[in-house]
Amino acid sequence: MARHRICDLFGISTPIIQAGMVYVSGASLAVASARAGVLGLIGAGGMSAEKLGQELAWARQQTSQPIGVNIPLLYSRVKEQIDMALEQGVRIFFTSAGSPKTWTTYLKDRGSVVVHVTSTPELAKKCEAAGVDAVVAEGFEAGGHNGRDELTTMVLIPAVVQAVKIPVIAAGGIANGRQIAAAMALGASGVQIGTRFAATQESTAHHNFKQAMVDAGMTATSLMLKKLVPVRLLKNPFAEKVAALEAEGAGSDELATLLGKGRAHKGMFEGDLVEGELEAGQVVGLIDDLPTVAQLVERLKSEYNQTLKSLTSF
Repeated sequence: MARHRICDLFGISTPIIQAGMVYVSGASLAVASARAGVLGLIGAGGMSAEKLGQELAWARQQTSQPIGVNIPLLYSRVKEQIDMALEQGVRIFFTSAGSPKTWTTYLKDRGSVVVHVTSTPELAKKCEAAGVDAVVAEGFEAGGHNGRDELTTMVLIPAVVQAVKIPVIAAGGIANGRQIAAAMALGASGVQIGTRFAATQESTAHHNFKQAMVDAGMTATSLMLKKLVPVRLLKNPFAEKVAALEAEGAGSDELATLLGKGRAHKGMFEGDLVEGELEAGQVVGLIDDLPTVAQLVERLKSEYNQTLKSLTSF
C-alpha cells in the first residue's frame, strides 16, 4: 500500500487508523495496531483521567510507535483527559461529538496533531476553519454515535474531499481491502476502521460481544436513539425495547430513562447481550472471524493490492 499524506502526518507506514471506541479500544488494541504499522487510538470516552493515564503509560512501555487518543467532547472530564494525555506524551488527538473550535487551538498550541470527526461537508469546512490537520468523514453505516443526516460513505467522502483542502480520512462501512480501495478512489487520504478492529483478539471488547459480531448478518444493526444522540446498535432485546418506544413516539426523556447509565459498559465490556448496548457498524455482516490485529492488517493490505490489480480500464 503506497504512502499517503496521512502516513506523513501521523508517522505511520500504512494509511489506516484503528478507531477509538468506548470500552473496546484500550491500550492492548492500540499497541497491536501501532506494531502493525497503522495508527492505534485509545478510546477515552468511558475512562477517568487516571485510567487513561494508566493505559497510556502501559502503551508507552510496549511500543515506541505513535499512538493517539480519541476524546468525545460530550463528556464532562474532557479537560482532565486531554491534560493527562499530553502529560503522557500523546501528540495525536482525534476529537468527536462536539465543536472543533473548543479544543483545537489548545491542542495545537501544545504541539499536537488534531483530527475531528464530521458527518457532512458543511461541518468539515468548519473543522478546517477551526485549524484541524485532517477530518474523519464518517458515513452513517458506522457503528456507535452517528450523524443525524444519514449521509452514506459513498456520497459523503467525495463531497468532503471537494469541500476542504486538508486530508480526508474515510470512515463508516469499511472492513476489508476492497472497501479501502473504494475509499481511496473517492479521494480519501486514508481510512478509519472501527468495528472490524473491535472483532480482533486484542480488542478489549468482551468475547460475547465479539462473537455476536461474528454471528451477525447483514441486517443486524439499526440507527436508533435519534432524539438523543443517534447511535447504530446491534439488534438485541435492549435494542428491541428502544425500537418499541420509538415506534410509540416516545420523547427524549423516556428514551434517556430507558438508556440509563452504563448500558454500553454492560454490553460491550461486560458481555451482557440482553440488556447491554452493543454499538457496531453495518460491516458486522462481513465479519466471520476474530484474527489478531497483525493478521487483519496484512489481510487488508493484501486485499487492497489485489483489488488494484483487478481493476481494468473503463
